Amino acid sequence: MNLPTWITISRLLGVPIVLFALLEPTDFRRWISVVVFVVFAGTDWLDGYLARKLNQVTELGKFLDPLVDKLLVMAPLIALVGLGEIPAWGVFLILARELTISGWRVNPVFQDGKVPGAGIWGKVKTVVQITAIALLLAPLGDLWQNIALLLFWIAVVLTWISGLLYLFPASPKASSKP
Repeated sequence: MNLPTWITISRLLGVPIVLFALLEPTDFRRWISVVVFVVFAGTDWLDGYLARKLNQVTELGKFLDPLVDKLLVMAPLIALVGLGEIPAWGVFLILARELTISGWRVNPVFQDGKVPGAGIWGKVKTVVQITAIALLLAPLGDLWQNIALLLFWIAVVLTWISGLLYLFPASPKASSKP
């Protein structure tokens, strides 16, 4: 395994820390969860940058990166459902899309043994999810919580848009014959 893949795997270390901080969500512990979540989520950019810069993009890395992202994103979302701060059905919509795409990615019938990388919509979805989660975790006032909830629902919509575009990519226009 190369350095970018190790960085990807290290992202999993943030999950138990965030969940532990939310067991008794005082303001201080919530801020800890925000900082840890944002730092570990930031490694998503770092591992991708290093993989491209060092010419170390691998099939393993393309497989693990989105899987680890999903675990890092789903853990605080589920905790926030448990705290009664977001609706379970919204998280279910995200989880359903993520499981569908993960299954699609590993199915050799569809991918000829190659794992496709994330597209622009998937990257935008991830940034909006991370922003929404960070704001939902933060002990901010009602205005910010409303903004965080709005971003959460935007993330749900983007999650489905990116999933549909992944499953049904635009086909190149057929050339017209004279």
